Amino acid sequence: MALTYARAIWLPALLACAAVASAQDVRGLPDPVAKVIVSRSLPPESFSAFVQAVGSPTPAVSFNADTPRNPASVIKLLTTWAALESLGPTYRWRTEAYFDGRLSDGVLKGDLLLKGYGDPYLTTERLWLFQRELRRAGLRRIEGDIVIDNTWFAREETDPGAFDGQAYKPYNTLPDALLVNFQAVNFTFRPDPVTGRVEILSDPVLPNLDIRNSMRLFRGDCSDRRGGINMAVAPGPRVTFSGQLANNCSEYQLTRALPDGPAYAYGAFRGLWEEQGGTITGTLRLGQVPPGRKPAVRFESLPLAEVIRPVNKFSNNVMTRQIWLTLGAERLGPPGTMARSREALDGVLRKAGLDFPELSIDNGAGLSRTTRISARSLGRMLLHAAESPYRSEFEASLSIAGLDGTTRRRYRRDPMAGRMHLKTGSLNGVTAIAGFVRSESGKEYVVVAITNRSGPPYGGGLEAQQALLRWVYRR
Repeated sequence: MALTYARAIWLPALLACAAVASAQDVRGLPDPVAKVIVSRSLPPESFSAFVQAVGSPTPAVSFNADTPRNPASVIKLLTTWAALESLGPTYRWRTEAYFDGRLSDGVLKGDLLLKGYGDPYLTTERLWLFQRELRRAGLRRIEGDIVIDNTWFAREETDPGAFDGQAYKPYNTLPDALLVNFQAVNFTFRPDPVTGRVEILSDPVLPNLDIRNSMRLFRGDCSDRRGGINMAVAPGPRVTFSGQLANNCSEYQLTRALPDGPAYAYGAFRGLWEEQGGTITGTLRLGQVPPGRKPAVRFESLPLAEVIRPVNKFSNNVMTRQIWLTLGAERLGPPGTMARSREALDGVLRKAGLDFPELSIDNGAGLSRTTRISARSLGRMLLHAAESPYRSEFEASLSIAGLDGTTRRRYRRDPMAGRMHLKTGSLNGVTAIAGFVRSESGKEYVVVAITNRSGPPYGGGLEAQQALLRWVYRR
């Protein structure tokens, strides 16, 4: 009884002391944000915030703003801003074709050389447009090989699963100077109850991809836990599917990336070429375009200002890594490497009068455990972007809260919808957000919030960000 009585007296007192200590730890934060941090037991030292009105000389909020943190995909803001500042919004990548032989009556007696310069958005549709230019140049039949020159980028990384062990997930695709369709294949599995087999289709069709089907049907629904698809990849390339699919599924789709960039580019090119009635008698080779040769066809990408929109709105890692290596190759010469890109970024920062001594960056996309930057540095970059001639192009690449991109579901039917342009980021133990907020009074603010803590990336950190954005909006 005495022990119970003592606990009844001292426990509330201890909790009250803890609350006072927590309140002291969050001094400097707006009250709504501080309340979230205390109520959700979010360690204050794990949270950083920076808020400053555009045109104001001092920040409205600066909390742990100089602490280096992992920003996850929010680092894409720095990569895309640097590309705009360095290359300009109208910069276009090129993909070139060379005739290594004589072209007569639509027949190329020799090889077709394809040289890539890192186009991040050479989708299947745009590859078709490239081929249309080749047909306009008179090419119908290729009596030789397809020779791919992808030397504009160095091949520094060789394991697409190095980040999280998911080598065939599309977000882990490694950069390649001739990257086609993000190296992604959409596999469709259709059960045929008559034959008792599973039909497997691929989009795009890759003639050089050997698809081996060991799938089986079972009686059940798509939600049945007995179902499952296993995928094994071997050189060739060869893909083997095994597992079970319910016979009551209309179809099931699975998107995966193949790890060999040149093999994928060759397969996609050949598949489209033959689909349009063209022929190729040879196979794939790697090589280099001889110096001084002029291309027979030069195909240009979408402008950079359009390319960065899917990068920031939907957090496309593959495209960001292509942009990152392009920055180094264009500023310091090929081949593009991560070291040259970091050096090029340093030059852009110096020109802008920005110094981020804590910055550590590797692939430019945030798919990293080692990238570090402070909330203040991100905020200063955004303040500089707000005064840039390319501000409109940069801001238009961000997710519009409640309307599109990664924040389209967060603020629906909310007064803040449409009034914030934001970039989100999350990894295990990381949640971050940054961008521009137009308040109720019409004033514009730069906002950055980053939480780094072990465990799930959401919870208190995400709620603290939401509270901070709402507080800024109401100013």
